[in-house]
Amino acid sequence: MAVNEVSPHLSGLPAAPLQEKEPIKVSTEENTGRPRDSEGIFTHSGGHFLVQSPYTDQDHLLDLRTLDAENALLARALALMRSLRPDYATSPYADTFNWKEVVDELARLVRRHDYRWKETSFFIVAFRSQIPPTTVYEDLGALDKVAHAEAVASGGFLKYWFGHPDKDGRNLATCVWRSQEDAIKGGVGPGHRKAAAATRSLYSHWKIDRHRLIIRDDVQSWEIIDWE
Repeated sequence: MAVNEVSPHLSGLPAAPLQEKEPIKVSTEENTGRPRDSEGIFTHSGGHFLVQSPYTDQDHLLDLRTLDAENALLARALALMRSLRPDYATSPYADTFNWKEVVDELARLVRRHDYRWKETSFFIVAFRSQIPPTTVYEDLGALDKVAHAEAVASGGFLKYWFGHPDKDGRNLATCVWRSQEDAIKGGVGPGHRKAAAATRSLYSHWKIDRHRLIIRDDVQSWEIIDWE
């Protein structure tokens, strides 16, 4: 995959060229300093590693110590992320998940750690797909798991969620990244290349949408908008 392409690690599919827009604030540096109550901010359920996907093996866990405070706090809040509706494969993205609950949890964590949240923008990829009856879903799962470990190792991968195909084979997978640059780096490994090579035989249709999650100062407001 070329460096100007990005997709959820599920597929490694070639996507349309990314369109740049003025950044709000995206933190791409690894955490070298520590805010107040730093050990608490970078700890979840008593450890530094966070389950950020359906995969729970060690190489699929997010190390909170590799992030700055804003990204670590959001990653912890995203542990609550869930779908609100059964038609997630086709429903509007902002209405599909419990974003208010996630942001409310983020605000709670910010208060708990007495941290002053600075406005931050996050990069979201939504992969909408349809598989034909001939596709073995377990084959997709095997490709996906390898690609997910690669993406976690590349850095800045905060959350991965995927559903199950509906009766027509339609599905949704989504990723929340620290930045667009992290998403690009997360999609260039051999596992992604293998998934990309298998794309045409496994999917009958796919579409990649990109969104921006903006959480403003002190978590006073937030919104999800199209990236373009």
